[in-house]
Amino acid sequence: MANERATTAGPPTIDVLLKGLWRENPVFVMLLGMCPVLAVTNTAINSLAMGLATTFVLVMSSTIISMVRRWIPKQVRIASFILIIATFVTVVEYVIQAISLDIHKALGAFISLIVVNCTILGRAEAYASKNSVGKSMLDALGTGLGFTIACLCLGVVRELLGSGSIAGLPVFGARYEPMTIMILPGGAFFVLGGWLLLFNWLRERKKVRSA
Repeated sequence: MANERATTAGPPTIDVLLKGLWRENPVFVMLLGMCPVLAVTNTAINSLAMGLATTFVLVMSSTIISMVRRWIPKQVRIASFILIIATFVTVVEYVIQAISLDIHKALGAFISLIVVNCTILGRAEAYASKNSVGKSMLDALGTGLGFTIACLCLGVVRELLGSGSIAGLPVFGARYEPMTIMILPGGAFFVLGGWLLLFNWLRERKKVRSA
């Protein structure tokens, strides 16, 4: 009880929200949830849809888990978390299907695979199950936004180089020769590697300046 009171003590702060955007970014720092990041980020629209869907599931599941954490037996903790997450994934899938069948078809099975996204389950186990509702919501929102930004970073670059457009709008004109590999699975690894290099360089530069 003493440890639980210690983790839940104090009001939620903006730092809880911001750490998921930068210091503990789920993609560029933690390297979590890489399967959908590499698979569906061939366009900006698909990237945004996956990011928002994951953010919604992350925020709602973390909120509910934080609210009921004291009543969940330790023996069925993980199973209970997965059940809560799966409930909101089902809601998201029906909403996407109702809004756009094209996006639903493009995301395919990766919507359902949000259930086993280690980012969501990890935040539920490491944070939401040990902290207050306010802190859990901010932590989930920051992590979700960090995931969404990372998806967009890949999606915008891949669509721009691979199709010469952003969100379906032409950018380079008819003379541009698209780099087709960028919208293929292999291109995702090249773009991710470039963003990881940039992200790590910025972090090291910040450390040097702080020192």
